[in-house]
Formats: sequence, structure tokens, C-alpha cells
Amino acid sequence: MRSCSDLYNESHVLGGTYVMLKLCCNPCDDGQIPLLLSIWSVPRMSTLTKLALGMMGRLRPQPTQGVAAKAIALPAPQKEGGMPLMEALSKRRSDREFAHTELPLPVLSTLLWAAYGVNRPGGWRTAPSALNAQETDVYVALPSGAYLFDAVAHELRLVVSSDLRRVTGYQDFVDEAPLDLVYVADYRRMGLVPVSMRESYASVAAGAISQNVYLFAASIGLVTVIRAWIDRDAIATALGLSHDQEVLLSQTIGYPKR
Repeated sequence: MRSCSDLYNESHVLGGTYVMLKLCCNPCDDGQIPLLLSIWSVPRMSTLTKLALGMMGRLRPQPTQGVAAKAIALPAPQKEGGMPLMEALSKRRSDREFAHTELPLPVLSTLLWAAYGVNRPGGWRTAPSALNAQETDVYVALPSGAYLFDAVAHELRLVVSSDLRRVTGYQDFVDEAPLDLVYVADYRRMGLVPVSMRESYASVAAGAISQNVYLFAASIGLVTVIRAWIDRDAIATALGLSHDQEVLLSQTIGYPKR
């Protein structure tokens, strides 16, 4: 007979339904231990449930909402106007309550450009990187799928036809917020940086990108929060990352909850 631990580990998330197999502590008259099957709908999974699934290596994406396009051509970003910098700095804050409203494509386009877009000839970016290695990739988790932001082409390229928002963090609000960004370092681009310094350099670059997102969000009335408490292995598996890539941070963005 399998142990209680074995049976407890047979827990699954199927779409919005959480299925857990568990053992009753008291054996029946015939000596058999009854198996209880619990099934309930969890559109927004709690932090504790995510932690338990993460510990078992079973934190999984959800099916997409709608059809995932292979590529999304982003409209030209709005590079002029906007809130004065000092005012945006005064409004910069972290928020953990988000409306379910999806971001319009023009807003998403300008947000990604502000985060890590190309802002001058030669492919230079809106955020710095050591030796201009540009080692950070920005993955975009939407209800319709997970995409890689191609800053040069200014488009999104499909990576996974799954809704990865739930996997991007242990916090419960990430399940329903319209957008989660995942910052991934590709150390293959950092050949000139000493191995012992690569993670530190990449983390600084990711921090600069996240601050760009904070300032853009403040300037147009969005809310955001950067998150380091994440299941990096689950995210890496869901995105199909290689051993040369490392998940650094996640960031949730959306409209404020009213």
C-alpha cells in the first residue's frame, strides 16, 4: 500500500478546478484505508495552496482564455507627452489589488517599450545593462498565452499556449490580474562578465526595467508590484527555459481595483 505522502502528492490543478486525493486517518472495518477525492473550483488559488503545490512540484499553468496568436504585432509606442518625471516619481508605489480589465494593445505596447524597448539607433534600450549585454528577456504572461517581447521588432512572439499568470507568483492576486511580466537572464550573452558577477549584474538590470514599469504605470494611472517571492523552477519549466537562463523577478501590472 502507498503511503499517505504518496497519495497526498497526487494533487492536480485542471483548469480552474483543484483536485486533491487524501487519506482518511481511520481505517475501515476491513482494514482498508478509504481514499477521499475532493474536487472544487478555484478561480483564484490561495497562497497556501500555491505553496503546497510548489513544494510538490505541481504548480501548473491554466488553459488559455481564447486562442493564442503565434505573434502579436504591437502598435507604435507613444513616446511623447505624458506626466512630468518628478510627478511620476511622487506617485510611484506598489499595489496588490488589480481590476480584471485587460490592458488595451496600445497601452501594452507603450508599457513594454518604456520597460525595455529600443530608444535610439544601434538597438540601445530604455534600461541599462552591463557592457550592453542586454541579457534580460521580458516574458509577457497574458490570459491568451505567454509571449516573449521582441524589442527590436516591437512584437510579442508566442512561447507557450497556456495561461501562466498563476505560475508567476505565490501571491493569489496574480491569477486574475491582466498582465504579469517575468524577467529572465540569459547568461549566454554575458561572456565578458565574470561568472561570479553575472547574477548580480543581471539582477540590477532587471531592477532598472521594473522601475521603468513603475514610472510608466504611475504616469497613466496603472498599478504594479515587483515580486521576488516566486517559484523560479515552476516558471522556468513552464517557459521551457534552458540551464543558461535564470528567472529573476516577476511584476504584475493592471488597472486599480475599484
